[in-house]
Amino acid sequence: MKPVIVTIGVYGFTAEQFLQALLAAQVDTFCDLRVGRGMRGSSSAFANSERLQQMLQEHSIRYVHFKDLAPSAILREMQKLEDKKRKEQKRAREQLAPAFIEQYEQIHLADFDAPAFLQQLGAEMHVLALFCVEREAAACHRSLVAARLAQEFGLSISHIVPA
Repeated sequence: MKPVIVTIGVYGFTAEQFLQALLAAQVDTFCDLRVGRGMRGSSSAFANSERLQQMLQEHSIRYVHFKDLAPSAILREMQKLEDKKRKEQKRAREQLAPAFIEQYEQIHLADFDAPAFLQQLGAEMHVLALFCVEREAAACHRSLVAARLAQEFGLSISHIVPA
């Protein structure tokens, strides 16, 4: 049976909406793709690593962290400069800069072993959520990881966004 892959960000969700979206998608494995796992602001505090892991554990959703798939500080700065040029805030970004995509693919996905990645998640993984902070998947590197998995395994990807 092929796994189901969804992506989700934190922006735009309340804690309850976020959890309900994961439960509705029947997520059993939650993959955090952030380098730093803290969140600023009270509206996103539920996504701080410890709180998030506790919430997921209470609902029998396994949490895994893949820091090596998080963009480097240089890549994040590249995107930040592009956002500034576009006069777009990170929370409102709708797509990644082409240069970011190219560099992320070269640095993080050129040697990405998708079969090993899924194998590492284990046979008990049926519905995987790829997580970072951006609301729109196209504005986040999680969409690039998801696209690679879709391409490699012929999977369809669902992107969960707040209503």
